[in-house]
Amino acid sequence: MDAWPFDDPRNVAVFTVRSVWEQKRAILFVYHNSDGAWQFHADREPDASEASVIALEEVVELDSGIVELADLPCGWCAWRSEPGHSWTREPHPDSGS
Repeated sequence: MDAWPFDDPRNVAVFTVRSVWEQKRAILFVYHNSDGAWQFHADREPDASEASVIALEEVVELDSGIVELADLPCGWCAWRSEPGHSWTREPHPDSGS
């Protein structure tokens, strides 16, 4: 990918779970926290014992469909039923947005 679509740099640390980057489980839930941090998960309520930190660029390499969310506002979340399907977006219930 030549043009980087995110405002954050490629090497910014993001939150995920081991099953996403080790077992290549599909990313179906994304949270852009109110503080600007990103979370990429296979389940709406991820297992905290699997918590991991990787670079945003690594997430995009795992799933190029993530670039569709580059403009997701802070405090919002997005989900889809499976890879290749459209993302649904809304303010995250805990964000106060």
